[in-house]
Amino acid sequence: MSHHELPPEQQTSAAWYGPRIAAREDWLVRLDPTDLAEIASALQWWARHETGPAPLRAEDFPLPGLSAKLLALRSELLDGRGFAVLRGLPVDRWPQRDAALAFIGIGAHLGNARSQNAAGHLLGHVRDLGLSSKDPSVRIYQTSERQTFHTDSCDVVGLLCLRSARHGGDSLLVSSVTIYNEMRRRRPDLARLLFDPIATDRRGEVPEGMKPFFEVPVFNWYAGRLTTIYHRAYIDSAQRFEDAPRLTPAHVEALDLFDALAEDPTLHMKIAFQPGDMQFVHNHTLLHDRTAFENWPEPGRDRHLLRLWLACHGARPLPPVFAQRYGSVQIGDRGGIVLRDTAFRVPIDA
Repeated sequence: MSHHELPPEQQTSAAWYGPRIAAREDWLVRLDPTDLAEIASALQWWARHETGPAPLRAEDFPLPGLSAKLLALRSELLDGRGFAVLRGLPVDRWPQRDAALAFIGIGAHLGNARSQNAAGHLLGHVRDLGLSSKDPSVRIYQTSERQTFHTDSCDVVGLLCLRSARHGGDSLLVSSVTIYNEMRRRRPDLARLLFDPIATDRRGEVPEGMKPFFEVPVFNWYAGRLTTIYHRAYIDSAQRFEDAPRLTPAHVEALDLFDALAEDPTLHMKIAFQPGDMQFVHNHTLLHDRTAFENWPEPGRDRHLLRLWLACHGARPLPPVFAQRYGSVQIGDRGGIVLRDTAFRVPIDA
């Protein structure tokens, strides 16, 4: 594609508008008693065979009936609307350990777990640690602040809600494909600039031999698909590095329009998490966010989500430039954050 020629408007099921898709609710999959019985027996099967610290492979967590639903869900994630919510895991009745292992086991049917930080955590805990995102070594999920619309560095991100906040903490989703279509329609000159390499801060988690930032365009047209990678706060903070390519005023205008479209309620949608909800989101076609939240005053009631980063079989090819961030672009074995001395761990009870 020459620099002057924009990819065509994307007419795919990933190019949706929030209010319309929110009303449909076909993205909500309720776990029925048969599914839950199957998950419970898979937990027992895994406990008997104890294949490692957690059921990280599909064969460690046999789900004879539910696995067909999960296969359909994966194809909807990768080639359809790009997200789904599985509702009804009984987190109020099950010990946290069982809920966490069930989530990992279900995730294993969708893809391979990837490390989410320099410490090699294959299972993440999303809660407010009382930190501030103004510290460049802090990641925003460790605070109670509003996040901004962003992608994570993996094919699919999964969240399991163990406990919801007193107020806020809602999930926000927007189609990056729709943002591209709207930018292309309104300001093709600005859309074009987001195909330029743009520096994004690694926030101190730097793989060996790499710069403290990566340079990947926001919009990527590759193998006939539009793939987006985006984290505005980390794009802005990468400008602290002298050797990072400078953002021109036109680039800033393009990023501001991208943000304004993501923030537009005619584009995005909101999902109020219920305990037991598992939300799965395709990073290549969606951005996700969450609203600021306030916790309950009682100890032990704070908002707590578990997170998985997954590399999925059957996922799209990614442009070679993504290897800067994903370590590799090999399908099923890419994404996550791996440094030289990273050892993988599954902190179930953190």
